[in-house]
Amino acid sequence: MVNLKGLSAFPITPSNRDGQVDAGALRALLEPLIAAKVDSVGLLGSTGSYPYFSRDERRRAVQAAVTLAGGSVPILVGIGALRTDEAVRLAQDARDAGAAAGLLAPVSYTPLTDDEVFEHFQTVARESGLPICIYDNPGTTHFRFTPALIGRLSRVAGIIAVKSPAPDVSGVSGHVEALRAVVPSGFSLGYSADWNCTEALLAGGETWYSVVAGLFPRISLEIVRAVASGDGARARQLDERLQPVWHLFKTFSSLRVVYAIANIRGVCAAEPPRPILPLPASAQAQVRKVLAELEVD
Repeated sequence: MVNLKGLSAFPITPSNRDGQVDAGALRALLEPLIAAKVDSVGLLGSTGSYPYFSRDERRRAVQAAVTLAGGSVPILVGIGALRTDEAVRLAQDARDAGAAAGLLAPVSYTPLTDDEVFEHFQTVARESGLPICIYDNPGTTHFRFTPALIGRLSRVAGIIAVKSPAPDVSGVSGHVEALRAVVPSGFSLGYSADWNCTEALLAGGETWYSVVAGLFPRISLEIVRAVASGDGARARQLDERLQPVWHLFKTFSSLRVVYAIANIRGVCAAEPPRPILPLPASAQAQVRKVLAELEVD
């Protein structure tokens, strides 16, 4: 079974305005991540705009990524959907294409109860046979996992990890401790919200689910490796170099910013899925300025 630890890099999913995945551009984004030897690739996460793609297009993206990786890097795939049966089918597609695990968010229109979320996750894990990472992303789903619910789910066969939004430095140690107290040994605790993730790793988080690593994998890996070696000062020093990027993420949203960076750097030519619009010219000028001054390759 896949062990979700270390750095999981989340790229965008380039597509045209009709929602068709640009497989060539996706490969161009994935090649540097695989070459850098990230610990996993988070395909079709929120940065990868998973809710905006049809089942067929999601399948195409997974097949392209798995083929390119060739088994060298595990592919974690977003499988969230409004309906449980649809999430099961998406998980089965990902499994059949060779994905290592699925990233499942409690997507909903009607607000869900804890019992409804538990049944949803239990069903997807049981009927798909794909290892599942819980995706706690209340900013988009408007559902917040309690430690008690994560504890219940962590004992379901096939549910192996959680991806939580990292609190700031004042709250992250308590969050890690609260989760560690309710999950079994071997269950992976990971974090997103890039600007807080260095501190989350230093507090005991095991995985950084990273937006910035989708474009800058090397410095992201350096941070993860510094933490693993016990060099917190080095990890914080590297994180400080990325502060201008964190400011952009918090000001304009990480999704819009990474699309702008990918285009400015010439990695691919892509726009976010409508109705999301590219950053206006004034904001893109700020992104260009940060990139020009950023000491990151």
